[in-house]
Amino acid sequence: MKNNLNPLSMLNKKIKSDYSGMLEITWLNGRKILNTQQANYSYGALHEILKIGLEKTYPNRAGKVLVLGLGGGSILELLRKNFSFTGSITAVEIDAKIIEIAKDEFKIQQYEPLQVVCQDATDFVQTDTHFYETLIVDLFIGTQIPTLFLEIDFWQHVENLLQPHAVIIFNAGIKNAHQAAIDILIEKIAPLISFEKLEAVNGVNTLLLGKKIVEKKKPR
Repeated sequence: MKNNLNPLSMLNKKIKSDYSGMLEITWLNGRKILNTQQANYSYGALHEILKIGLEKTYPNRAGKVLVLGLGGGSILELLRKNFSFTGSITAVEIDAKIIEIAKDEFKIQQYEPLQVVCQDATDFVQTDTHFYETLIVDLFIGTQIPTLFLEIDFWQHVENLLQPHAVIIFNAGIKNAHQAAIDILIEKIAPLISFEKLEAVNGVNTLLLGKKIVEKKKPR
């Protein structure tokens, strides 16, 4: 999901983030998007990738949604406007500056019922007590996914928050990044979550589309 900007794009402003470096709010083809210096964070290429994930799954549109990694809130627009989700959405984002941008620049308040939590996703999945029918995971720092989000321990905690047959969309990597770790995760989590791997989605990203398995067997 490289930040290949159209030469006709217009930079609106730059904002420094402690987590993501310099963030750029840009107008491209009449639409405001959020980028880092390396990648699109919302409303550009990422928007199309997550849209493909939603098109290929059959989530419960009235159920609760958990979003890990908010960015500028592009996924909220997809859920509410494109796919007619009516249930409550909880969005977890570690970067307070990103949340500020999502509220001020992209007006995410329009997508209520919505709860935005400023917290590390690893801590959230260990302490949250709610259950969700749809999970969307997009936990990048720049162009990389922190390795702990590809480890079995994180996903065991995640699975505990999911209702039976819950749908999962995991934006798992750019180009060939993390492929060995992704394949190991798919194998190890198989007793709890069944994942299908889609490569080169929109020409670039790896998506994992999953469903919680009802009868749990502990991974080895």
